[in-house]
Amino acid sequence: MTAEQIIRHLELEPHPEGGWYRQTWIADTPGRASGTCIYFLLKSGERSHWHRVDATEIWLWHAGAPLVLSMSATDTGPATDHLLTPDLDAGAPQQIVPPGWWQAARSTGEYTLVSCTVSPGFRFEGFELARPGFDIPRA
Repeated sequence: MTAEQIIRHLELEPHPEGGWYRQTWIADTPGRASGTCIYFLLKSGERSHWHRVDATEIWLWHAGAPLVLSMSATDTGPATDHLLTPDLDAGAPQQIVPPGWWQAARSTGEYTLVSCTVSPGFRFEGFELARPGFDIPRA
């Protein structure tokens, strides 16, 4: 399938940080949900711009090209790059981002499809998107 076919098939919508998404699960509990999960797709040339959330986020690779997930504990770095891929000699199919850490992502090919699970559940009020042009130096 192409990226456009996957976007249509999974009914994905544009995400504020870049890419395409749809929420697939929410663990409703009194107050804040205990967990949430989304499909997230990046096409070639798209980026998940630097952002951070107030909860642990687990990225899980599903299909397409490997994905570079950049992470940093601070906005001054250094950032480290992690490759999400089914090729265990090159990287790993999942990566955990601690609460409050800066993160950004890009596909290394035509597209990458992942899921992102957040616990406690994702809330846009706990989401901070970096200003345009923001970057964190790599290690």
